[in-house]
Order: sequence, then structure tokens, then C-alpha cells
Amino acid sequence: MSASASPNPKPPFWTIARRDAAAGYVFIAPQLIGIITFVLVPLGLVFWYSLHEWNVLAASFNFVGAANYQMLLADPNLPQVLVASAIFSAGLVILNMTLALLLAVLLDQKLKGMVVFRTLFFSPVVVSLVAWTIVWSFLLQNNGGINGMLAMIGVEGPNWLRTPTTAMISVVVVQVFKNVGLNMILFLAALQGVPKELYEAARVDGASGFKQFRRITLPMISPTILLTSIITIVGSLQVFAQIAVLTQGGPGMTTTVLVYYLYQQAFQFHFFGYGSTLSILLFVIVALLTFAQWQLRKRIVFYEN
Repeated sequence: MSASASPNPKPPFWTIARRDAAAGYVFIAPQLIGIITFVLVPLGLVFWYSLHEWNVLAASFNFVGAANYQMLLADPNLPQVLVASAIFSAGLVILNMTLALLLAVLLDQKLKGMVVFRTLFFSPVVVSLVAWTIVWSFLLQNNGGINGMLAMIGVEGPNWLRTPTTAMISVVVVQVFKNVGLNMILFLAALQGVPKELYEAARVDGASGFKQFRRITLPMISPTILLTSIITIVGSLQVFAQIAVLTQGGPGMTTTVLVYYLYQQAFQFHFFGYGSTLSILLFVIVALLTFAQWQLRKRIVFYEN
């Protein structure tokens, strides 16, 4: 008498693999919802608005297709705005990263009081941006604190915010002093992670301090240099409060960077469709620069394959 084969039991639905996958989706859900809600949806709406002529005062919202993009190409002010943005970004990135690296190297020395100086240099990062800029606006006035100190030594200072050259220099320096502490801390953390044995071996071989910095320090902290360069360049292209408080884009359009020009078109002149087109242009510029930096990482980052 042969026993009939029992059917295979049905596997449970909630297997270990499915439970792990469900837990993973639960953990990433807040971030995913945030990206969709605050990044992808607004980006899609901005592109949709760029295809329309939207005048809030006239209560009109008309589809115009690529007319705003044609207006962008024909805008006589756009080249000057892009030049101002490039000058501001280049000055900010070069000065910020150079000063941050110099301060990090100095603070990496084992000397007394370095904790105090580290706190002092980092403190502007946590200060309100608007409050910081308002204080500097008083200092940079024609009869402000900086010209007052210069007058004490017999030097007549310029009107810092009303002369084209000094206005751009002023907004760059104010922004550098505000955020240099963040890059300084990142560089300092990277410097403290460099193995000391490398420096000892280099000293035994007779390498000078400059050669050690060039051949050991810079390659070892190159990933941090890449990170800070991306953060600083993206931040420089998004500057607004400093321009709005210090110069309002002047004198003329000398300090009218792309974000401030976007603000003028959308919220002062109420051309929201054209303002959205400028937002798309800003997004494309930031995306291209970030992509280019990321592609260059194999050349500038030491241990990238």
C-alpha cells in the first residue's frame, strides 16, 4: 500500500527577504517623500510655469510655449548678469577655499588656544545671514566703521557699496567671512585624518615642508577638496540675501547675479513665467558644473580608480 505524496506546503508571504525589503522601504520613505514633494514636484511646476505668461496683477495665465525661452536668448541684460555671477562665484570659491585651507593648516598645529580660535572662526557660520549682512552694510557705508578706521590712519576710504569694483569685492568678502568656517572645519577634519607616518617617512627622505604639503597633504585631502568645491560653487550661484541687503544689484547691474535677477523679474516686475525660465537656466548651470566636477574626480581625487 503506497502512501500518497503530500502536497508541498505553501510558503509564507512574509518571508525574511520580503520583511527586510519592506523595512528598507519604510526607512527610505521619509527621504523619498521629501525629494518628491520639495524637489521633483516644484521643479516640474517651474518648468510648467516657464511655458506660460503668468501675471499675478492682471490675473492672467496664458500658455506661450517657448516664448519665454526666446525672450531669454534675446534678453540684453542676461550677458551682464551671467558675467557678474561668474565673477562673484570665481572670487568666492578661490578666496573661500584658499583661506579655509590656510586656517585649517594653522589650526592643525598643536598649540595652546587653538580651540578658541577654531570657535572664533566658525562662529559666523551659525549667525543669522540677514543679521550678519546688515551689520556689514553699516560697516561698509561711506561714513561707516571701516572708513572711520581708515580715517584714523589718514586714509580716505571709498564708498564701498556704490563703486562698481569695490561693491563686488565687498559682497564677495562678506560672503567669504560668513562661510569660510564651514570649509575650514571640513579641511581640518581631513588634515587630522592624514597618517603621520607619511610625514615622518618624508622627513627622513629629506622632503621640505612645502613638498610634504604638495605630495602628501593635498593628495590625501583631495576628496574633501572635491566636496568643498562642489558645495561652495553651488552656494555661490544661489546667493541672494547679501546682494539684496548690501547693493540691491547695483551700482547699475554690477552685482546683479542670476538669482537676484530672477527675483527682480518674478517678484518685482511680476513676470513669473520669465522668472521660471531663469530658474531653469540656473538649474541647468548648477547641474552642468556639478556633473563636470564629478567627472573630473578621477583626475583630482587621489584614490579614485
